[in-house]
Amino acid sequence: METTTISPEIQSPSAAEKAAHKGRTAALISLLLASTMELIDVSIVNVALPTIESDLGATPTQLQWMIAAYPLAFAVALVTGSRLGDAFGRKRLFVLGLVGFTVTSAACGLSPDSSWLVAFRSLQGFAAAAMIPQVMSSIQVLYAPHERAKAMGAFSGLAGLATVLGPVLGAILTDADIAGTTWRPVFLINVPVGVLALVAALRFIPESRSENRPNLDPAGVATLGAGLLAVLYPLTMGREQGWPAWGFALMVAGAAILVRFARTQHRAERAGREPLVALSLYRGRAFAGGSTVLMVLFISMAAYFLAQTIYFQAGLGWSVLKAGLLGVPFAFTTAAFAGFGVTVLAPKIGRKVLQYGAGVLAAGVVVQAMAVHVASADTTFWVFVPGLVVTGAGFGLIVAPIGMFTIAEVPVEKAGSASGLFNTTGQLANAIGIALLGTLFFEVVSRQQSALPVDLFGPAFQVVLVAVAVMMVVAGLAAKALPAVAPAEVPESL
Repeated sequence: METTTISPEIQSPSAAEKAAHKGRTAALISLLLASTMELIDVSIVNVALPTIESDLGATPTQLQWMIAAYPLAFAVALVTGSRLGDAFGRKRLFVLGLVGFTVTSAACGLSPDSSWLVAFRSLQGFAAAAMIPQVMSSIQVLYAPHERAKAMGAFSGLAGLATVLGPVLGAILTDADIAGTTWRPVFLINVPVGVLALVAALRFIPESRSENRPNLDPAGVATLGAGLLAVLYPLTMGREQGWPAWGFALMVAGAAILVRFARTQHRAERAGREPLVALSLYRGRAFAGGSTVLMVLFISMAAYFLAQTIYFQAGLGWSVLKAGLLGVPFAFTTAAFAGFGVTVLAPKIGRKVLQYGAGVLAAGVVVQAMAVHVASADTTFWVFVPGLVVTGAGFGLIVAPIGMFTIAEVPVEKAGSASGLFNTTGQLANAIGIALLGTLFFEVVSRQQSALPVDLFGPAFQVVLVAVAVMMVVAGLAAKALPAVAPAEVPESL
């Protein structure tokens, strides 16, 4: 995403009055509602997975795709969504994305079977990719630089609240079984929220676009999407189909497509054209190291949340509500330590805050693995709380400061591209985590079934927890490439 530039019509007196008008509060509410709705939608589904499995007869592979399809579509289309907003109008793309997200949420809630639900989740991801990039750009249009602190504070605060609300709200809605709809309200709740945000957006958000229309590169988008799908599809489907030869061939082909894509992007950048992905950014140790930390973190945590949800409900037989409430200790400690890490530790100890965070997170999942080892259906809620608290603290110490360290050495003129690539990396990592470690989880479960043990899911969850701990060691080592001292300020485009 390019650094936000206000178009000439936005700089006119009438537009300036509109931005200063009290209606911009309503515009901000619309932007924040859309952003919060999208953030909640990522986690609200996890807690409902066992119920969806029971109601629709979903296979483990379909459950993986219900989670992975959304971030994969989001990641592939995110850069394009940003560029479309810059070219054709950010308000226009926000409204189109918001309408699409609301409609596809309704479609998810009304899905007749698992295959349709996976398809609608993919479309939901594409809609989010059109909507979300416009949020930050529109805030920059609405507020002068010295006024953005409060707006950004509201944005960050709601992001933290969404982390808490997602699993809890999903558990409450699923457990309530409103009119016999079981899991469906976790998607349908987006409809009234989306309509409210849409009404405010149409009335109060001003239009803006980039002065220099960016290159949309549809061929590059298609190539990137094809390569990613060719790699991730057999990873997700392979276990259920016995790892056929065509799956490995498809992965090799996907890797070749991605190599070709990288070469075309490199040639475009050398020729002075704007690439879809600015690969030159990875020449900087800070950006490469920070992207690695982010990738490892989100791969780990995506699989962690999936395995944890299934373990507590299908493994221990807990209710949807009880399993959902277990996410509250993690969410609150994440929010608390995220603020502490950014405002207190990062200025004092620099990149060590990320290394400490990785160590704390690794310790937390080890504590959880020990709890799982001794757990049974009669184990109380509180046995798992210490591990969740420690894991949440470690996650907060990494996830909040990582952005400012990653782009600390990025030139100002490339800050927008770095921000878009950084966010895309996080979304793509979610999909990869579900494909890789999710497959590992279900593979262990299937082998446990053949051995007929008492606990089918405990060993599988422990394997995932150990994998997360190992990956946190990798994240800690990658963090050494980042600047030793915290940057004085973060580019506005992040």
